[in-house]
Amino acid sequence: MPGDSPIRAAVVGVGYLGAFHAQKYASLPGVELVAVVDADRDRAEAIGRDVGAPAYTDVADILGQVDCVSLAVPTTLHHPIAVVLLRNDIDLLVEKPITPTAAEGQELVGLAAERGRILQVGHLERFNPAIRSLAGVISKPRFIECHRLAPFVERGTEVDVILDLMIHDLDIILSVVDGDVVSAEAVGVPVLSENVDIANARLRFSCGTIANITASRVALKRERKIRFFQSDTYVAVDYGERRIRILRRHALEPGGGLPKIDMEEQSFDDADPLFDEIEAFVGSVRTREKPLVDGATAVRVLELAERLRNGMETA
Repeated sequence: MPGDSPIRAAVVGVGYLGAFHAQKYASLPGVELVAVVDADRDRAEAIGRDVGAPAYTDVADILGQVDCVSLAVPTTLHHPIAVVLLRNDIDLLVEKPITPTAAEGQELVGLAAERGRILQVGHLERFNPAIRSLAGVISKPRFIECHRLAPFVERGTEVDVILDLMIHDLDIILSVVDGDVVSAEAVGVPVLSENVDIANARLRFSCGTIANITASRVALKRERKIRFFQSDTYVAVDYGERRIRILRRHALEPGGGLPKIDMEEQSFDDADPLFDEIEAFVGSVRTREKPLVDGATAVRVLELAERLRNGMETA
């Protein structure tokens, strides 16, 4: 595409999350939102009116009209729709998880490489400024603890809580731990849906790091926190509040006594991770640079999720 011409974008699937994607594209400089697509005609037309874009009910209607697409349909539909888009040389941002299975995800990675397409996956916490601010702070964590809790909603229940919620934290953990997973175990319980709604996982890495992760979509309150414990440093991240707290221990002074502890707090109240994610995707479409979370990275996370799911004890 010409270097300065507008990027022609579309959103396929404009339910709860896809509607936000459409709004972000409509507000991005250098981007023309040329279509929204949804099987529900009324919903497509309502979102289309909101963002000033034509509405369609079939992906086939936008082929040849777009450079890139956000795919925000239910997870079970990711693979078949993504195949159509990639085969028509359309760059793709797929909401997480990339596909229901790692095998399907690997097929998309291979197809994107074959067609020379950008394939980014929407692991949104990578664009949370609280997480991004930790570059250079997290180094060889010994223990990681995560809690991701949410009240029950029907959206997302076509998959279990590991693919729905825990996968965010699996992605963050794999991005900061320099080692392979040598053991993984999980327990899960289906509470309000046919799939597991609450799960706990424990990971051990070859470097010695241990991670304990809890995800629930049947909680009474919403909580999204991750804590890192490493030599001389404790880091607490509140994803939802976009706030971090870092405690650092200094070396003991000569003569003994208690060590000095420094505490640093930062908050990022006015950040917009989804806008940043989509802006980064558009940047990759224009420059052809590898996305922060590309398809191969997402498949690695999905492989770990499958490992937990396959070995999970369920009640």
